[in-house]
Amino acid sequence: MTTPLTLYTHPWSRGRVARWMLEETGLPYATEVLQYGTTMKAPAYRAINPMGKVPALKHGDTVVTENAAILMYLADLVPGKQLAPAPGTPARGPYYRWIAFMAPLEALLTAKSAGALAKPEQAGYGSEADVLDTLEGALRGRDHLAGDAFSAANLFVAASLGFYLQFKTIEPRAEFVRFAQLHAQRPAALRAGAIDDELAAQLQKTAS
Repeated sequence: MTTPLTLYTHPWSRGRVARWMLEETGLPYATEVLQYGTTMKAPAYRAINPMGKVPALKHGDTVVTENAAILMYLADLVPGKQLAPAPGTPARGPYYRWIAFMAPLEALLTAKSAGALAKPEQAGYGSEADVLDTLEGALRGRDHLAGDAFSAANLFVAASLGFYLQFKTIEPRAEFVRFAQLHAQRPAALRAGAIDDELAAQLQKTAS
């Protein structure tokens, strides 16, 4: 692939998820580090992502935002890596399902932290018990969410759980901890984490 890929990110952001996926693909990519409140909100970046948030992925003239979309887009760029079940196969449904499921999970946890949970009949996440029990049931006794191989669905769920567990915004249920820790040991995850940790250290050194 000759079309350049650029990741717009900050080392302490959801961009860590996109970087992990980029490392899984093995594709070459450039990194543009943006700062909260300044370059992230500047006109130059808002021309790429009007939300002024990271991550964003630029592939030639194509811009993809939102981690779920970035992960699925990247998986399709490297079919040989088998980071997504083949279209039309039974595993493709769970692949879409559990990637999409991170949206109601995040909405629930955000609402909970703000102290403003919606009524179950009004919220896309229903109730807290519904969301957590459903995810726990999907993970119980399983290492993979879509078929029998690692996919972007595993990555997104494991990365999200790892983040929420780190900041204690989700119950540390045994299946959540097991699944997050299992996939966090993948070589690509370790490489991505090391890159962002180094960038974070550089930013801290510059700030001080």
